[in-house]
Amino acid sequence: MSERLSEETRDTLLAPLLKNRWKITDDKAAIHKTFVFANFVEAFGWMTRVAIWAEKWDHHPEWSNVYKTVEVTLTTHDVGGLSTLDAKLARKMDNLAG
Repeated sequence: MSERLSEETRDTLLAPLLKNRWKITDDKAAIHKTFVFANFVEAFGWMTRVAIWAEKWDHHPEWSNVYKTVEVTLTTHDVGGLSTLDAKLARKMDNLAG
């Protein structure tokens, strides 16, 4: 079971993600990023690769896709905020996006 990140841990763990265009939501309960790909096929292919990891880790993103743009929000509903799983999945998403 995951635990909600403390403020100190959150700031340390998310710092590299914030440098890579992730944003913390106003309520500090989630992180959000917009990914833009060359076309729909690349966007959907990326989502498929992310989905495999999300299923493996049992941690699923809130996301939407319009053509070549994917909006992603990560939060851990079980803990009512951010957990290490959110940072882990965000890093994986960035790596898969290249």
